[in-house]
Amino acid sequence: MRAQDHPNNAPGVPMIFPPWFERIQVKYMNPVVKPFARFMPGMATIKHRGRKSGKPYETIVTAYRKGDQLAIVLGHGKTDWVKNVLAAGEAELHFTRKQVHLTNPRILPAGSGAEGLPLPARIQAKKAAVFVADVA
Repeated sequence: MRAQDHPNNAPGVPMIFPPWFERIQVKYMNPVVKPFARFMPGMATIKHRGRKSGKPYETIVTAYRKGDQLAIVLGHGKTDWVKNVLAAGEAELHFTRKQVHLTNPRILPAGSGAEGLPLPARIQAKKAAVFVADVA
């Protein structure tokens, strides 16, 4: 399956990584990194609930924070964790030693203005969509 045909590839939220890389990352890389993600710079764990099942989930993300705003670049497109957080309107994010509550989640489409976001997110926003939320 090509990235253009993948269900995560939504308008304004393109999939940057090919589907085969996503499968390898989810199946092999994430289980290895998950226990250490709390201690790795830039890595964070987002806790959210399934929008249909209500089941709790934890997903490893690379988060950028600037003041009371948090940005996560969506290289894998509009994945389930993004849909879950948008539906719930909130989530918990665990950094190294800090837990923050996220509110007002939204997606900035690829190529849109990313002014006010941290530099790494602004650079990547040219080709990828960015998940943005306010830190409560």
